[in-house]
Amino acid sequence: MSQDLRWVVIKFGGTSVSTVENWRTIAGIVQSRLAAGPRVLVVCSALAGVSNSLEKLLEEAAGGDSSGIFDALRDKHLALARELGLDGETLLQNSFLELSRLVQGAALVEEVSPRLHARVMAYGELMATRLGAAYLNLQGLATTWHDARQSLVAETKEHQGIRQHFLSATCCHTDDPLLREQFAAYGTPVVLTQGFIARDAGGETVLLGRGGSDTSAAYFAAKLGAERCEIWTDVHGIFTANPREVPTARLLKRLDYEEAQEITSMGAKVLHPRCLPPVREANIPLHIYCTSQPSVEGTVITSDVAMPSAQVKGISSKYQITLISMESLGMWRQVGFLADVFAVFKRHGISVDLVSTSETNVTVSLDNVANALHPDALQALVRDLEVFCAVRKIGPCASVSLIGRRIRTILNQLGPIFEALGEARIHLVSQAANDLNLTFVVDENQTQRLVDVLHQQLFEHSRNESLYGPSWNDLFEEDTQRKAPAPKPWWRERRDELLAQAAAESPLYVYDEETLAAAVEQLQRLTAVARIFYSIKANPFPPILRFFHQAGLGFECVSPGEVELLLDLFPELDRRRILFTPNFAPRREYETALQQGVLVTLDNLFPLQQWPEVFRGREIFVRLDPGIGRGHHHHVKTAGSHSKFGIIPEQVDALLALIKKLGVRITGLHAHTGSGILTPDNWRETASFLAAIAERIPTVRTLDVGGGLGVVEKPGQLALDLQKVNANLAQVKAAYPQIEIWLEPGRYLVAHSGVLLARTTQTKQKNGVHYIGIETGMNSLIRPALYGAYHEIVNLTALGKTKRVKANIVGPICESGDVLGHERSIHAAKEGDVLLIATVGAYGHSMSSHYNLRAPAREILLAKRDLAKAR
Repeated sequence: MSQDLRWVVIKFGGTSVSTVENWRTIAGIVQSRLAAGPRVLVVCSALAGVSNSLEKLLEEAAGGDSSGIFDALRDKHLALARELGLDGETLLQNSFLELSRLVQGAALVEEVSPRLHARVMAYGELMATRLGAAYLNLQGLATTWHDARQSLVAETKEHQGIRQHFLSATCCHTDDPLLREQFAAYGTPVVLTQGFIARDAGGETVLLGRGGSDTSAAYFAAKLGAERCEIWTDVHGIFTANPREVPTARLLKRLDYEEAQEITSMGAKVLHPRCLPPVREANIPLHIYCTSQPSVEGTVITSDVAMPSAQVKGISSKYQITLISMESLGMWRQVGFLADVFAVFKRHGISVDLVSTSETNVTVSLDNVANALHPDALQALVRDLEVFCAVRKIGPCASVSLIGRRIRTILNQLGPIFEALGEARIHLVSQAANDLNLTFVVDENQTQRLVDVLHQQLFEHSRNESLYGPSWNDLFEEDTQRKAPAPKPWWRERRDELLAQAAAESPLYVYDEETLAAAVEQLQRLTAVARIFYSIKANPFPPILRFFHQAGLGFECVSPGEVELLLDLFPELDRRRILFTPNFAPRREYETALQQGVLVTLDNLFPLQQWPEVFRGREIFVRLDPGIGRGHHHHVKTAGSHSKFGIIPEQVDALLALIKKLGVRITGLHAHTGSGILTPDNWRETASFLAAIAERIPTVRTLDVGGGLGVVEKPGQLALDLQKVNANLAQVKAAYPQIEIWLEPGRYLVAHSGVLLARTTQTKQKNGVHYIGIETGMNSLIRPALYGAYHEIVNLTALGKTKRVKANIVGPICESGDVLGHERSIHAAKEGDVLLIATVGAYGHSMSSHYNLRAPAREILLAKRDLAKAR
């Protein structure tokens, strides 16, 4: 191939194209690739969050006013244009006008067709690339903007539904000399185009599915015969597990196409699975890099990988899976039964992933996202299948897959890991014929714990440096050190005080009053929220309760003991500042709470049905189940069919009949979906759910949307955007101005305020594994053992003074689960060094015990510093 027609394709994801700092990095990367000889095709996604906003824009347009979302999208792009030194109004004027017309059309017909959906979603990429091409030209990199829809044409498939045609298309990617000639004729060394979008044979815009920008890059690379294809994103490559959920996951340096295909197909989100076949067929190496750390080696996917010995290389998990179980005695030895039932799937345009068969049952798994499955479509599939057999839907499920080479030959070595599956409800097991994966389909709420345990057993003690790169923890720490210093956590600022406290007494929980005050202030800025109630179970330490009382917070209690503690501390406390929200409590607890005059919440019909005299003529709150649980672990998800909390919507009619009969007034509706939630839409969805039911109950004056506001605890996590939480709740408040919105935070108020100090007792080396033992363990902090929770751990004594080691941090409790941190990079410790465990202000001491008859750490509160003296 001539020098003029050599190409390298570089794709940048949404996070990578969303800031001026990243665009400076992009310009540098493009310049370095040009210096090596080939021309560069840059493929860009929409700005981070824009695709979600466009979907929300369509949803709101079809049902009401969408002007606020449209204005926010416009402002987001214009703000980036200003930072890039561009005239955004001129560059994007036509795009804004066309997008506005399409949205107005959706509002007029009150419907969003798949065709219109695709046209609107395309504007995320179109606008981002208009800005990108202008910026690269401004930097002296001659760049031509190219519409991807000129070059990528969707394939027509038999039995493909209209939604799949427009929203999940595939394209031809054979070698295309005409495209090379077209790009060469542009006369610029750089061409910039869009990911995610293509056209069909009729010229209509189609989408390649969410995450499809990776696939666009691979299509272009194959059509151009590129030397290499690079995917630049916000992670460093493919890891042994999802690093955002398993921070000790290790970077995989090299994979062959088949291994990478299995890992991505089974749930790894670094690459879209569809991007691998085009580059594999064209034998084009694919490199994954991190935009924020361009010097990190990343992962290379190529055919030039030495065949390793049998081993597991990664764990992938995939959510939003539905199982279809088909059972019939008539299938036994019946010729053509499978052909008949699979023809139904084909007719509905639904692809099947996993298949498990017996003499009387066939069970298959469906990827809800890849199939763009709508509930109505799924129901139609079931109806047609019921002609042949009894059908049962099972879900929501998730798959957990062990990926590697020749797994069958090492099943005997994997025996111990199967113990981790003992508590899991396994619906399906699949061992691939290509011997690349072993997959288990389990209930969705069991997935994360299972992945954590499997990863610890399989990878965290491996020393194969030729295969594994650094851990996510290590890379995140390096990235943090490289960037401008972030605000120090309070415990670094008060290190000397903490060491002095530990010298006087350890182990010890220490809380910082300044951090508590900052959390309260942040929540009190939420203008859409009328009242805040602190969830006492997070931390009932009396000095903390006194601080929150003085700050004007209310209190949410789940037991008589919590109520009594408050009344002992604050005898004159207005009883309306106490919410009592028990679950499956005995009758006497409700009677006592009502006598005390506190607000009582029911989450079951049973008390009204069986103890009517207790509630007759009373005022109560009612807890409802919105049907969707969220949170960082299945044990903290408090909604959905597998949760014991709340009254389901189908029982509202019975509830209304009971309260009418008893003369009960429902003045508040409550719902709580879970804990550790970092998606700001959660509370708006909860409020909207409650508001819809409140329309049937005219006495309701309060919507209590619960708590669950997440805090950052793992490397790389993004903090919850409270401004978005407030804006979302303000939308509900505007629609229901007569109703107050209440919030019940627990962890958010106290988690970051607390640290646990403990002295090192012993260290140990054992078959290459390093252990650091400390004087307390799961008796003081059970969250790592119970939830697999991650807490930052540092050697406070030797901070920055000794070399780092990889170690398991363990306690003295006689349990193998008494591990506070696995494979942590920490400054080497000696006996007597003080280790600090961070973010333990919530559910630390409050969940502690005297197990092994070892007393848990005591608690103290550090008062605010005199900052004037400190200066």
